[in-house]
Amino acid sequence: MTTTFTHRNLPRLLLQAREGVMAHVRPSLREHRLSDQQWRVLRVLGELGTVETGRVAREAFILGPSLTGVLVRMERDGLVRRKRDPADQRRTVVEATAKGLKLVGRLSHTVQAHYRWLEKALGKDKLGQLYGLLDELIELEHPAMSHRQSLRAGGVAHDAEMAR
Repeated sequence: MTTTFTHRNLPRLLLQAREGVMAHVRPSLREHRLSDQQWRVLRVLGELGTVETGRVAREAFILGPSLTGVLVRMERDGLVRRKRDPADQRRTVVEATAKGLKLVGRLSHTVQAHYRWLEKALGKDKLGQLYGLLDELIELEHPAMSHRQSLRAGGVAHDAEMAR
């Protein structure tokens, strides 16, 4: 017996879309020996500067225990540096090193080139609609953590969100 669903499998479609986008970026990441998670951390730090580790975890969508391992490897490779928060010694903050920021700059060209291609393929209006619909879906599913409010609070422009 099979089950018939009325709607398409949205989580699978979102994952498929993510993998499609990442397929264009991943080769550049691998060229620089970066995992997807390491790139997300560097991207957050490149956009926000020095950040408390809990916020890095939230912004990069990496669970705390996994983030610890990612940061250990990134620290070992000279990409980030962790230190106690001067305002609250109980907290740890992380920042990209000069080497990490240089890598963000280099990789941002690849990421931005892909998004320019995507904008050309879909059209500026459709891409804007896609971003708007995704923002609405995120807000609907997580009203306590509004994606737009999170971005505004972090001082990140909507255009910068394109390269995620």
